[in-house]
Amino acid sequence: MTAGETLQAIEATFRIERNRLIAGLARLVRDIDRAEELAQDALVIALSEWPRSGVPANPGAWLMTAAKRRAIDEIRRDAMRTRKHQEIARELDGAFEDVTEAIEASMSDDLGDELLGLLFTACHPMLSADARAALTLRVVGGLTTDEIARAFLSNEATIAQRIVRAKKTIGAAGLDFEAPRDAERAARLPSVLEVIYLIFNEGYVATSGEDLVRPNLCLEAQRLGRMLAGLMPENAEVLGLLALMEIQASRLPTRIGPDGELIPLTAQNRARWDQLLIHRGLDALARAEALTGAANDRGPYALQAALAACHARARSAADTDWPRIAALYDRLRVVMPSPVVDLNRAVAHSMAFGPDAGLRLIDEIAATAALRNYAPLPAARGDFLFRAGRLAEARSGFEAAARLTRNAREAAFLLARAEACN
Repeated sequence: MTAGETLQAIEATFRIERNRLIAGLARLVRDIDRAEELAQDALVIALSEWPRSGVPANPGAWLMTAAKRRAIDEIRRDAMRTRKHQEIARELDGAFEDVTEAIEASMSDDLGDELLGLLFTACHPMLSADARAALTLRVVGGLTTDEIARAFLSNEATIAQRIVRAKKTIGAAGLDFEAPRDAERAARLPSVLEVIYLIFNEGYVATSGEDLVRPNLCLEAQRLGRMLAGLMPENAEVLGLLALMEIQASRLPTRIGPDGELIPLTAQNRARWDQLLIHRGLDALARAEALTGAANDRGPYALQAALAACHARARSAADTDWPRIAALYDRLRVVMPSPVVDLNRAVAHSMAFGPDAGLRLIDEIAATAALRNYAPLPAARGDFLFRAGRLAEARSGFEAAARLTRNAREAAFLLARAEACN
């Protein structure tokens, strides 16, 4: 393997393993900032050693071992400040393999996954809802502060401050970085679900960069959703979120054309949708609906999964049951009021009842502060106007959306739509 190939292998491995490294290390040192630093230390060690020794057979485990060695050295030097550190230190007299086993055993929990322990810690009720989501997207999802700001329709400086304050609050509280149980778990669950879905959405519709999708984020969110569903099989909202992500993920292979261009939902080749994921999603949705009974009792994730199921069940775009989708959005707007839900509702009504119906609804929310710089708003308006035959106005809408988006592929798609208005 050449030096360049080794460097690529190191970078790829670190991207894949970064979140798991931080989660495991946070359990050991109880400090998110220090866990991130230790993960970076492991990367530096790999950059030094792998070009000489070659890429190890299990590079992820190698990185974790290197980071834990560094952490253990620090624990020794700091005189074992906490009781748990003292207990770990007493077991460090044997071979390092025994040390690793001792640490792994001390960090086990009933979820069997360190990443979920970090996720529940980041979603602790002591933090504000916005801080929980921002912190989790940063340390679990690996998103930049700019990407998180776009997801929250906020600005980068505000998000950065939230993350710093959240880390300090968790550090001062001395949390165990373990998944809670019973009532405490139920109390934290809504924010955990929210964050998992935000991670999925950043993978499904990348907010910036050259790539339209980031499949690894979708896969990680799905993995977390499946684990939660296994742990809480009688929770309708957990099942609803899982169903929603599985069905949406089924479309990932068809969202991008051969040249990297965006393919909208109505133009996708449905024969290429992943039928296994659709089957899993519909099964999870059926279980969620069986638990809730009446439609009016369903939560936001079960309702959104029902929306996704309408598309999954339609054999073609023309077969889509848009009136049902519009009705589901009417209900979702009550259960989960949000400017983005209102915008999606306008899209659904435009498809069900004509572009003028969509324009009426979009005019009602156009002045909403949270949507002022939100590219999908002028993009939706442009689409409604295009279908209404008002091409000059439609062109202006698409061009405005292209200026607002931070994703290069999405901007190219919007400019192509603007050009089609000539």
